[in-house]
Amino acid sequence: MRIVDAETLAGILDYPSIVAALDDAFRSDITVPLRHHHTVPVDGGRDSTLLLMPAWQDGRFIGVKTVCVMPENAAKALPAVQATYQLFDHETGQPLALIDGRELTARRTASASALASRYLSRADAETLLMVGTGVLSPHLIRAHASQRPIGRVLVWGRNREKAAAVVAGLGGESFAAEVAEDLDAAFGRADIISCATLSLDPLVKGKLLQPGQHLDLVGGFTPEMRETDDEAIRRARVYIDTAGALEEAGDICRPVADGVLDADDIQGDLFQLCRGERPGRQADDELTLFKSAGTAIEDLAAAALAFSRM
Repeated sequence: MRIVDAETLAGILDYPSIVAALDDAFRSDITVPLRHHHTVPVDGGRDSTLLLMPAWQDGRFIGVKTVCVMPENAAKALPAVQATYQLFDHETGQPLALIDGRELTARRTASASALASRYLSRADAETLLMVGTGVLSPHLIRAHASQRPIGRVLVWGRNREKAAAVVAGLGGESFAAEVAEDLDAAFGRADIISCATLSLDPLVKGKLLQPGQHLDLVGGFTPEMRETDDEAIRRARVYIDTAGALEEAGDICRPVADGVLDADDIQGDLFQLCRGERPGRQADDELTLFKSAGTAIEDLAAAALAFSRM
């Protein structure tokens, strides 16, 4: 069994290749059982979450990711997401690889958003606003830039020093990056807005969004979390990665429960977009919204790609 650490994984998994692998995976026949979702109480802090995410493809691989999401890790200068991924041979069950799940998750998550952007953002999108300064932020920025001609990146976070650190880490890229001092003002400057936070209260105000923008919501993964308000949901053509977003993502399930969004009005998911069963962006002045809840399909596709390059 091969052990693949984060540094090795970063060297063999580039964003365009992952996006292509995900596009192929959403067109393929991959079995994804309902993931196990367990709340782990934390004394004096926000509860943690344990996720078990299996998937398999006949004749190829079985994979399972074990994830611990620890909101209190920020105070310990540690990433909120900790994970490992196990890849097995589908025919024999032989363990093939133990892969750093945090790096795998970050790269596949960012690439899933970039895949959605390929179908939903304007082809000439040049300015990206990154809301959030966690581990996912630089991955999302680079993944989006791999699919669109991004020339300018704005980074906003509640902590300006963290936003500045993200900007500093982007030195040498093909785009210019700067700290966004005022989030509300930054909304009007962006073609693509990507959010990766653990916010419980909406950060994105729908009234400030502009025609033609694409909104990418990544961070909220429980019904209690919201990154955008109801007005954004009302104004946008809404897409999701999988049906799981209807149960797990507060940005979708709460508007549905409150009557703000009818589930039948969701325009499509990644399966339908990749297979050409539902249209993506149809006009330059449309406001589109994509909510990513995460799926084990993405992990399996990225892990299989990495294994093929070892």
